[in-house]
Amino acid sequence: MTNFRPLHDRVVVRRLTGEEKTAGGIIIPDTAKEKPMEGEVISVGAGARNEQGQIVALDVKAGDKVLFGKWSGTEVKINGEELLIMKESDIMGVIA
Repeated sequence: MTNFRPLHDRVVVRRLTGEEKTAGGIIIPDTAKEKPMEGEVISVGAGARNEQGQIVALDVKAGDKVLFGKWSGTEVKINGEELLIMKESDIMGVIA
């Protein structure tokens, strides 16, 4: 992942894997699983410019675990790995 850097206020996120079984032990097939809305930030852009033209750094950083909307971001494949590229504003929060 070292050869890709997002621009401006964009963030690259790797989805965390979803549950394989229900609480009752039933195995969920891939076709029935919902895409997880949690992920790990892999890379962040430098930030967006404010009205004065100054760059404002992002609140998230590489390594943060985040929660985002179900349909957020654009799915891309980089070096064979499926990742999401989204604006920082699509991220709802950082999981502590």
